[in-house]
Amino acid sequence: MNKKDNLFSPDAKVYPAGEGSFLSINDMLAYFEKMGAMRVSDLHIKVGTQPCYRIDGDLVRLKGGIVTQEIVEQLAFPLLGPKNIEALQRDTAVDCSYRYGTLQFRLNAFMDNDGLAIAIRALGTEIPKPEHIGFPNNVWKDIVRKTQGLVLFTGITGAGKSTTIASLIERINEDRACRIITLEDPIEYVFSQKNSMISQREVGRDVDTFAHGLRSMMREDPDIIFVGEMRDAETVALTLTAAETGHLVFSTLHTRDVVGTVTRILDFFPEGRQEEVRNQLSLGLRYIISQKLIPRKDGKGRVAVMEILNNNYAVANLIRKNKIEQIYSQMQVKTKDTTEEKMITFESHLAILVKQGIITLAEAQKWANDLKSFHDAMKSEATMTD
Repeated sequence: MNKKDNLFSPDAKVYPAGEGSFLSINDMLAYFEKMGAMRVSDLHIKVGTQPCYRIDGDLVRLKGGIVTQEIVEQLAFPLLGPKNIEALQRDTAVDCSYRYGTLQFRLNAFMDNDGLAIAIRALGTEIPKPEHIGFPNNVWKDIVRKTQGLVLFTGITGAGKSTTIASLIERINEDRACRIITLEDPIEYVFSQKNSMISQREVGRDVDTFAHGLRSMMREDPDIIFVGEMRDAETVALTLTAAETGHLVFSTLHTRDVVGTVTRILDFFPEGRQEEVRNQLSLGLRYIISQKLIPRKDGKGRVAVMEILNNNYAVANLIRKNKIEQIYSQMQVKTKDTTEEKMITFESHLAILVKQGIITLAEAQKWANDLKSFHDAMKSEATMTD
């Protein structure tokens, strides 16, 4: 890497795409706009292979030439800029953002065995309506009416958690006069001021850490708080306290289901504090919603599949008494009356989407957490429709 790299242009056509054609990094980013960021989520470029897009959750490799160190530098450096290039040389990894057209991108450049690599993720600009997210039983209507408590969204990276939360915050912004403060890393959706007053703060730019931002936020008179991710015990503790003290709090965790989410929260703390945390959760928790994005049967993108835990009296009692393993059984019972209880398992939601012809049986079986529970849910759906 050397200083001449700073002069590279994002419009320089340096990647051999085949048949005598060459692409610039801006050409590659334009594909996100063409296909839509809901379908094309990421672009990966590294030495020793062709660039790959993640389309509808699957990696799709370009058919052009193999990327060399020189090519990846020519593609990546125009996005990073001089200061981030220096940080990359010093720390061997750097995070930043880049805007192209209507899209904002989050970049992570890093060194690996082969040389330089960069992961580019498209961040949303148009906030979808909650009606279009795919909530079963219109659970979103109950959430946006809440004035206090914790609503947690969980799932793997790229499962659509931030998009779902943004849709709920935007609906509250349209309907209610609230003070909303978000704490994100990075900011993904930019909200305009409507009925609510919204402040968006970015970790690393406006505050040092999530915990620091949360402590500051509690002096800023918020009604609604969005904590981008609960990463450590201090952030979890502050988030639970905020939910207990009259605020509606949204946050996320990287867990695969609702029961695992409760366990993960408790695991942040030593055994001597877990009883206190269980009591806080039992009182402050409103919903845990675990989400996955699954390819649609018609090939037109992906659909959200959700597992929803409503912290009713029975669930709160199980949490308080440390009977976490019984929560899923409680959910299976309540799924039979989902309209009232606002609860559903992944397997039940998958079965509904299969019956509706939105996803295939093969995809549902691939994504189910428990195949037996899924087959039982399919039988139950068949009985209900007969």
